[in-house]
Amino acid sequence: MSVEQEQAERTIRCLVAKVGLDGHDRGAHVIARALRDAGFEVIYSGLHRSPDEVVQAAVQEDVDVVGISILSGAHNTLVPKILDGLREYDAFDDRLVLVGGIVPDDDKAELREQGVDEIFGPGASMEEMITYIREHAPER
Repeated sequence: MSVEQEQAERTIRCLVAKVGLDGHDRGAHVIARALRDAGFEVIYSGLHRSPDEVVQAAVQEDVDVVGISILSGAHNTLVPKILDGLREYDAFDDRLVLVGGIVPDDDKAELREQGVDEIFGPGASMEEMITYIREHAPER
């Protein structure tokens, strides 16, 4: 098998992470299942993870996509800590970082400037997320 065939057949690995004190994880479960059904390998962090725990999971599991589900309004505090942690472990540049949940429009530009690749809010379709990941997941 050639290197190109191996890369074409490589399964995209996704971490779906719930960070902070937010205890609402129904959406994260739905997204994790949809990604799994689409053929991705999915790791779910469970509830109440610290930013460092999310970074450690992303590095140890060598995921291609870090999906952060957050509904608590703490995105401006928690997401930058995850981005900084990924950079600290030299694990930022070859990973897609997505945020899902309630993020006010005024905060989206700043999160993108800090390194978030895309933000999916209420109303985003599963197909939209799956297509985005397939088109933007890093080739490693």
